[in-house]
Amino acid sequence: MTRQSSPMVLSTDHLPVKQRAEWLREMIGREFADVEISPPTEARLFNETTIYRWEDLRLSSIRSNAITIERLSKEPAKIRQDVYLAVVLLSGSYSLEQDGRAVALRPGDMTIYDATRPHRIVCPGSFSKLIVSIPRSKLKARVGGVERCSTLQIAGDRGVGSVASAFLRSCAEQAQALSESEFAALSENCIDLLVLALAAVGRQEDGVSFGRSASRARVRNFVERNLSNPELDAAMVASGVGMSSRYINDILSDEGMPLMRHVLSLRLEKCRRELSFFAGMPITEIAFRWGFNDMSHFSRSFKRRFGCSPRDYRRIIADQSGERHEVPE
Repeated sequence: MTRQSSPMVLSTDHLPVKQRAEWLREMIGREFADVEISPPTEARLFNETTIYRWEDLRLSSIRSNAITIERLSKEPAKIRQDVYLAVVLLSGSYSLEQDGRAVALRPGDMTIYDATRPHRIVCPGSFSKLIVSIPRSKLKARVGGVERCSTLQIAGDRGVGSVASAFLRSCAEQAQALSESEFAALSENCIDLLVLALAAVGRQEDGVSFGRSASRARVRNFVERNLSNPELDAAMVASGVGMSSRYINDILSDEGMPLMRHVLSLRLEKCRRELSFFAGMPITEIAFRWGFNDMSHFSRSFKRRFGCSPRDYRRIIADQSGERHEVPE
C-alpha cells in the first residue's frame, strides 16, 4: 500500500520576527489569494500551514495567532488560483466579509468564499482552521448561482453541516494514515457533502439552484457506495435514490455524461488508481473489485479511456518509478 506523500508544511518559525509578515503575505498570495495582512501588534506573528494535494482539490490545515487578511478590489484581475475556499473553523474566532455580507463562525462551523473577489477576514486571537481549495468550475457544475453562496453560515453542530464538518476534520487528522488512493478517493465525497450542506442552508437564497445539485450528489453517493457491484445498472440506481432513470440522466446531463457512462468512468478511474498504487495486485482482481465481470470489455474500455492497455499502463508506471517487476495478470 502506497502511503500518502508528505504534505507541504510552511511556517513562520524559521524566520526572524521582522521578516515574518512579508513572508506570510507572499505565501498566502502564492497558495491561496493575493492579500494584504495586518499582523498582531502585541505578539509575535505566527502561522503554520500544512497543505495536502487532494486530487483536483487541496486540503490545508492552518494554525495562527491573531491576524486580519484583506483582498482589495484594486488588485489586478489576473489571479493565480481561480478557486472557492471552504473554511472549517477548528478553534478561536473567525469573521468573513464578502459582497456586502458577513459571517462569524463558531468552532465547527463552515462557510465558503470566492478567493478571487474582495474579502476581509478578521481573527482577533489565536485560531486554527481547515481550508479546502475547490476549482471554480468544479463547484459551479454542482451549484447553480454559487457566487451567491459566499458567507453562508453552515452550522457544525447539527444536520448535514455537522456531518460535513466532522468528515473534513477526520480527513485532515487521518491524512498521513491513509494510502494515496484512499485519500484521493475521499475528495469527491468532500464535494458531495459540501454541496448538501450548502443546500441545507441556502435554499432561500435568490438565484441559487440546489435542487438538481442535491439530487446529483445523492445519485453520485449511491453509485460510489455500489460501484463494486457488477449488477449496478440504471434500474438499481433509480430504485435506490427514488428517482426515474430519465430524471437521473437529465440532471447528469449538466455534466455532459449519462448515468451508465458515469458509472463506467468511475470504475475505470478506480482501476487506474489501483493499477498505479497496488503493483502486486493482479489486474483481473482489480477489475473484478470494481464491478467489471468481462475482462475483454474492461481492457477495451481502459484503452479507449487512457490510450493503452491495463498491462501496458502498469508497466509505464513501474518504469516511471524505477521499479522492475512482472506485471500480474
